Amino acid sequence: MSSKRLNERAAPVAGDIAPLWHVGKGQALFAGPLGHNARHQHSTPVFLAGLYGTFRLRIIDSEWLTCRTAVIPAGVAYEFDMGGDPLGVFYLEPSIAGVEALAPLVHEASEVRGALVGRTGEISLVRALYEDRSAAEWVGAALTDLAAYSKGRAVKEIDPRVSRIVEAMHERYGDLRPVAEVARSVGLSASRFQHLFSQAVGVPFRRYRAWHRLRAAIRATVKGANLTTAAHAAGFSDQAHFSRDFRSTFGAPASGSLSKLRG
Repeated sequence: MSSKRLNERAAPVAGDIAPLWHVGKGQALFAGPLGHNARHQHSTPVFLAGLYGTFRLRIIDSEWLTCRTAVIPAGVAYEFDMGGDPLGVFYLEPSIAGVEALAPLVHEASEVRGALVGRTGEISLVRALYEDRSAAEWVGAALTDLAAYSKGRAVKEIDPRVSRIVEAMHERYGDLRPVAEVARSVGLSASRFQHLFSQAVGVPFRRYRAWHRLRAAIRATVKGANLTTAAHAAGFSDQAHFSRDFRSTFGAPASGSLSKLRG
């Protein structure tokens, strides 16, 4: 379904290259073939890149659009249809930079319902990672460089009290303390903390905390754990709980992007 460019090589035959997931501190990446992911929203801003051609995208209640790249802010609902073609998704945590830092990755862009939708963009790095079977050895360094590039273009910093909590979540994803206790740890009331958090991050505190549990489960799967073991390690009550949260977050079942992974 994608419109290919004459100066670009064709996408690899489906099944030739395993999907790539990488979950690091401050950023994460998925690259692999996908179908239709139903309406969903993330707890971080994301950069989307059709690795070999265009794809169909709908932002909230917009018409279906055809694009090559997009930047979706945290909390903005969207859906896409790749038709089986590979998509790259770069997740940037607010502890690194805000959504505005991803804007330089999208070229010839227009604004649609708060998102940036581009005709071209910075695709080569993600495509190189996807095509390289040894990418697991250098994906972390590559994404750290990309995150540093993004951070250098950020135009605002998040509240340092929110930033402290976000940083702590990277290491303590199983911390399920009540919101009031978390707020007191940075000298704020629960209501003030939740307001500042949503304002800075783009989604409520509890939703962002759930995202970090998903990150932990994905990371465990990449390292070789099965879905049940990964779900329990990340603090989910069972695999069904993990699967529901995954579908809600990504718009598709976990089996679609977590099968045949490269770690």
